[in-house]
Amino acid sequence: MNRSRYLINYSMVRLSLAPVMLWLISTFVFLLLRIAPGDPVDAILGNRADDNAREIMREKLGLNMPLINQYFHFLNRLIHGDLGESLNTQEPVREIIAKTLPASIELGVIALIIAALIGISVGFTGVANPEGKTDLVGRLFGIGTYALPPFWAAMLIQLLFAVILGWLPVGGRFPPQLSPPQGSGFFIFDSIRLGDISSLNASIRHLILPSSTLGILLSGIFSRSLRVNLDKTLKTNYIEAAKSRGIKDNQILFAHALPNALLPVLTIAGLTIASLIGGALLIEVTFSWPGIALSLQEAISQRDYPIVQGIIVVISTLVVVINLTIDLIIAFIDPRVKY
Repeated sequence: MNRSRYLINYSMVRLSLAPVMLWLISTFVFLLLRIAPGDPVDAILGNRADDNAREIMREKLGLNMPLINQYFHFLNRLIHGDLGESLNTQEPVREIIAKTLPASIELGVIALIIAALIGISVGFTGVANPEGKTDLVGRLFGIGTYALPPFWAAMLIQLLFAVILGWLPVGGRFPPQLSPPQGSGFFIFDSIRLGDISSLNASIRHLILPSSTLGILLSGIFSRSLRVNLDKTLKTNYIEAAKSRGIKDNQILFAHALPNALLPVLTIAGLTIASLIGGALLIEVTFSWPGIALSLQEAISQRDYPIVQGIIVVISTLVVVINLTIDLIIAFIDPRVKY
């Protein structure tokens, strides 16, 4: 069987497994919310509401139905692209996600770029100067940023750059006294599209601290991965053969070793998406960033089942699609991948 057939089979298997994965995640979230302590009726009416009012509210919300009926009702709506309505505000979950997801994507993309630039630079510098002070600092940086609690680092950065130095805003996404740019919900893109320099400046100023904090915390993953893979690649037989033929060290490093070492880093980038979401939750709460992670935290505290389910389904879909895309790209460009 030739490589093209292998690629087709691999792609079909991965594509067929994606819906199964999303169904398992959706089912797990549905069941977990139902067995978790707390009642959404109490969150809406309070603990002092009488039994009659509570029963009417449970019937209105559909919580009086048997669990299996609730599950199939949830799946039916999900298949048709209906994420339901908020139990508290009756606002469609789809609209809530549409308003908050662009903020999280904007934060996540910039943070991922910062993490990759810093991590790859630190990892590459360490390999270029092995066993030296630069390499030691790079290793400590990778371990430290990976182990540092996000909320603690976020508060320290807030305290230094926003409170003490006063260089940047302490939180939020846009100055409250100004009207944000209208359009896609991505403030930087909308500001550039409209040619609004003041909005662009305000958006960037509010984005610097949360994105830099999250990017620095995630950069250790990239630096450690590149450091290990590049060091391993430089010890392989084909690199030794290149050295024996008199090829210059810089050419070996950049033309032969680095491209092969970057492939595992690309895989790490896909896996980092999950860490990005987990870290974004704490970053968004600390910096009052109005993203989807902050909405998820608020919905969990209010026992708002549809919002929690809808947000997790959307986030899971993004993670699965991104990881699937990266896996297919690696399978296409790397002939060493077996299926």
